[in-house]
Amino acid sequence: MKNLLVIFLMSLGISISSQTNQQKTQVVEAACGQCQFKMQGKKGCDLAVRIGGKSYFVEGTKIDDHGDAHSKEGFCNAVRKAEVSGEVKDGKFVATSFKLLPTEKK
Repeated sequence: MKNLLVIFLMSLGISISSQTNQQKTQVVEAACGQCQFKMQGKKGCDLAVRIGGKSYFVEGTKIDDHGDAHSKEGFCNAVRKAEVSGEVKDGKFVATSFKLLPTEKK
């Protein structure tokens, strides 16, 4: 029984560490995929992030969760910075956290 507990705890630790590696926090560009990143495949306006020069539609949060997308600083009119964690899966960014950063003053 003791060996089973040790094996279970070890497998749990391995699982947690592999998830942590895949879901590091990073700062990315965020905007409307269609309006700012010129992405195809969806109709309307959808939240997207650009990571390493490649754009991905976002799952786990929506464009309207972060204010008016069509305002002056909104995702349809501006590319913003966001602190995110999650992973790219099946060509989409699956967000586990998404924090929009304040706009930089010019």
